[in-house]
Amino acid sequence: MATPSLPYAIEATTTTGVLSDGSRSSSPIDKSSSGKDSVLAHDERIVSDLVDEDEEQFSWSKAIFRRRPLNRPPDLDAIATKRSAFDDPNLASHYWPKKDYENIHRFNPAARWTYREEKAVVRKIDWKIMAMAAIAFSALNLDRSNINQANSSTILPDLGLTTDDFNLGNTVFRLSFLCAELPSQLVSKRVGPDRWIPVQICLWSIVTLCQFWLTGRSSFLGCRALLGLLQGGFIPDLVLYLSYFYNKTELPIRLALFWMSSNLCSIVASFLAYGILHLDGVAGQAGWRWLFMIEGLITLVIGIATFFNMPASPTQSKTWFRPKGWFTEREEVIMVNRILRDDPTKGDMHNREGLTPRRLWTAVCDYDMWPLYILGLMFGIPITPPSTYLTLLLRKAGFNTFKTNLLTIPSQAMGIVTMFIITLVSESVGERTFVAMMEDVWVLPFLVALYALPSSPNPWIFLE
Repeated sequence: MATPSLPYAIEATTTTGVLSDGSRSSSPIDKSSSGKDSVLAHDERIVSDLVDEDEEQFSWSKAIFRRRPLNRPPDLDAIATKRSAFDDPNLASHYWPKKDYENIHRFNPAARWTYREEKAVVRKIDWKIMAMAAIAFSALNLDRSNINQANSSTILPDLGLTTDDFNLGNTVFRLSFLCAELPSQLVSKRVGPDRWIPVQICLWSIVTLCQFWLTGRSSFLGCRALLGLLQGGFIPDLVLYLSYFYNKTELPIRLALFWMSSNLCSIVASFLAYGILHLDGVAGQAGWRWLFMIEGLITLVIGIATFFNMPASPTQSKTWFRPKGWFTEREEVIMVNRILRDDPTKGDMHNREGLTPRRLWTAVCDYDMWPLYILGLMFGIPITPPSTYLTLLLRKAGFNTFKTNLLTIPSQAMGIVTMFIITLVSESVGERTFVAMMEDVWVLPFLVALYALPSSPNPWIFLE
């Protein structure tokens, strides 16, 4: 068989492989022009120990929903490395990472690791990376939703605004948010999400706290536009960042936790608003002004913290204030190679490499993604109006400012439960489309009831 040539040369190294019988192989792997074939040929026993893609670990949910036999969990000391394109000489030639890939120094197709090692690495990523991402996302939710909590207070009459002005402010925010989505992602890809995400948080937190000095309709609409422009693209930027650390089977459940943290933040924010709005009259200022000031300062602190706690990649956690980094060399090898084995295309760009017009056009022409785009456009229609105007509706139903903020908590708590159930069922049955449809369909009867049921002088009927 002809040996595929490498796009660049790497010095020959000696790689140690873990074999099924517990022994180790240290045959030299030539990573020059024939390196990829050598990875396969130097020791057939190493390749034979790889885990097939469809070989899954034990899961009670999969056993129940798919009626699979209850097999024992795999041996934690067994090889966890999955087969990939790098085990095929022809495919390896196509998917071999570029030499400017930021993790190239840890890439090794012959690397092997156990389930125990991988489990420990993923747990460490959860605590170091996922936790910070969840906090950053909570900052977005805090500053994006505090307008609704302020609306339960006296912001509209204090600024001389009508309900129509409030509607216009929401429209301006969402249009600005939409317009900023693509440019923000282009900037993130060019400078790196680890740099751009903290900048976004700090900038929009400054705008948020500046709402303390709102004077009327013009300043209100201007701040809504600025917030939309600065927050647009934040969510896909953060998802892109997480994809540097998690594989395709780990990311969905993390994204579910991601969104659950948003609901949890809304619950905390409601309690926070309940307390802050009691500052009404302090220093002669309305409570809603203190709400913007205090929550803006909170997110500014979070933004500054993200500057120091978002490493650019698995191999770039070392800084001047963290000289040893978060991960050992062995952990970096596991992180890099398991991600590339899961998706070899992640090695074809540097994490600070901008997108070309050709790549953008290729993405637009990916017709298989169009149904997903349509779903993303439509899924929020049934739930967005009730969530946006809930505080206003509760106020008009007769509840005071403080009860209104507390009464928004049950819907957020149920959102966490719903998210957990939907994710569990989706992962268990291996189905996305119909399970995702259930999330919005069950809301419809309640919306119909709100429209059709006769009004009642008892405001609690509104909640039943």
